[in-house]
Amino acid sequence: MSLRPVKRIIESQPTIEGAGVKLRRAFGFGQTDEFDPFLLLDDFRNENPHDYLAGFPWHPHRGIETITYVLAGTVAHKDSLGNSGNLGAGDVQWMTAGGESCTRKCPRGTNADKCTDSSCGRIFHRR
Repeated sequence: MSLRPVKRIIESQPTIEGAGVKLRRAFGFGQTDEFDPFLLLDDFRNENPHDYLAGFPWHPHRGIETITYVLAGTVAHKDSLGNSGNLGAGDVQWMTAGGESCTRKCPRGTNADKCTDSSCGRIFHRR
């Protein structure tokens, strides 16, 4: 196995997505040539519930694949086809969405009563 050198180190940038979720974006939309087939990498790790509880309301994925990973807390997921579930610490969801389906995700903290922290992210992948 050969090792490849690190090309460059990228510092993630703060951004706001969905219904006001404050997250950090390592790369995405507009600067993805080096990362093909990956389109976006977000990290919505946060200790302030007000920064993530609004979640990501209904939105289309139009033929891209999303990978959601959860390190701490939970993420409630639902799609327009009636599928739903909760992702917990250590879970990964790989979703292949058709052009007609919509999805929503709502990050939650580690304690449902206190919503103390959330540590999760998402990766968008071109099919």
